[in-house]
Amino acid sequence: MKLYLKLSILTLLISFSSCKKDDDKIDFTLLQINDVYEIAPIQGGEFGGMARVETVHQELLQENPNTMLFLAGDFLNPSLLGTIKVDGERVRGKQMVEVMNAMNFDLVAFGNHEFDLSQNDLQKRLNESKFPWISANVNLKTKNTSIPFYKEKNNQKEALGETFIKEISDKDGTKIKIGFISVTLPSNPKEYVEYGNMFVRARASYAAIKDAVDVVFGLTHVKITNDKRIAKLIPDLPLIMGGHEHTNSLDTVGNVLIAKADANAKTAYIHRISYDKKTKKTKVTSQLKEINSSIQPDKKIAIIVDKWQTILTAKIKDIIPNPDEIIFSAKTPLDGRDTPIRSQQTNLGKVITAAMSFAFDDKVDAALVNGGSIRIDDQLRGNITSIDIFRVLPYGGDIVKVAIKGRLLKRVLDYGKLAAGTGAYLHRHKIALQEKDWFVGGEKINLNKTYTIAFSDYLLKGFDIPFLSDKNKEVYSVYHPKETELGFDIRKAVIAYLKQKSLK
Repeated sequence: MKLYLKLSILTLLISFSSCKKDDDKIDFTLLQINDVYEIAPIQGGEFGGMARVETVHQELLQENPNTMLFLAGDFLNPSLLGTIKVDGERVRGKQMVEVMNAMNFDLVAFGNHEFDLSQNDLQKRLNESKFPWISANVNLKTKNTSIPFYKEKNNQKEALGETFIKEISDKDGTKIKIGFISVTLPSNPKEYVEYGNMFVRARASYAAIKDAVDVVFGLTHVKITNDKRIAKLIPDLPLIMGGHEHTNSLDTVGNVLIAKADANAKTAYIHRISYDKKTKKTKVTSQLKEINSSIQPDKKIAIIVDKWQTILTAKIKDIIPNPDEIIFSAKTPLDGRDTPIRSQQTNLGKVITAAMSFAFDDKVDAALVNGGSIRIDDQLRGNITSIDIFRVLPYGGDIVKVAIKGRLLKRVLDYGKLAAGTGAYLHRHKIALQEKDWFVGGEKINLNKTYTIAFSDYLLKGFDIPFLSDKNKEVYSVYHPKETELGFDIRKAVIAYLKQKSLK
């Protein structure tokens, strides 16, 4: 009996010694991407690609099972894939949700481009998504009030949260609750969206959650200046994972880190975090990881991406036979980001308008395109392929040659200048503003002269500039190119122009 008792005690001692004691410390990892519009690699396959991101995700899960995957807004639009029709319905971000479901995203924020979609299309994407969404300052407008956005499953509505809480534990038994808050930039007004004050709602959501969790993080989609203000308002946030800007950055405001990765998953931020329950201290170590061709794509995600790319290629081949052909190498990035493209003359805008003139053998006085037609919201760097141009101008359309009176042309140019910040802002070729005067081809505009101008066909429909249409009596003639002509599709014209520039 004594021998049995001794053996039992020894067994218990060995068992206790083999179990790690709860040290009140826990490590976890947050993997962040933001502003991702393309599921496949870009820039000739060199960078990005959601299947590569998933490989990094899986490697981090192997390193630490307490790894979470986040997207800080802007992923449903704009994309070339989103514009094509499958089974009679435009894709509108369906491809992105399918990929993200398979990747098991832990949490996403609303970006301003999510509201490019109609209410009906956005609701479809919300219903299809298996991952949580949060926002403290965007709501769905109804006839009489506003309510949280929701997912609808089996005729049951599940409201999206203003905040998000996740509980994690490690092998030695340390448990903590992690909270997240989110706000979205109110830069995309829509009839069905109500925006609350970003800063008021950020503080309120933090106050609502802070006592229920051990630590709170931000997942935002606002300008960096807004993130910095939030960091000052809520100095106990160890980290804000942000979006909206398309170039990676890592800023510190007090003790708050603000991290943004490059758009289209060219990079991802890996945040390795240690939390001490006794001291309530959070240590964040952030690593910017380039997502490039050295990373093998995850096979499961690659199958989904390839399916959608096959659909896309088939659609594009109806227009151009070799969409992956490298047509130009950009030593200086061509800027198609949403804010500059709608407010100033960028080099990409100049390329497009020069190509419009090129489509008519430069036998026009000038060329104009509205910034809203340029939908890439990104910079084109390095090798540029034909498909990149389709991403720039996903809606296509023909280039029209218009005989227009100088007086109306001046009104159009004045309107475009005043429209800075909107899609009606005009990019120009052979037109310059010198002080207060417009010059066409180096000469001051003559109000009574007839000019021949290459317009994007969208501009002549009067959507952006109400008085510019073929019904205006000062529009004397409109020439629409035949299908065999270069100007029949603006994208083909830009591709041909860049190819010609590469030969020089």
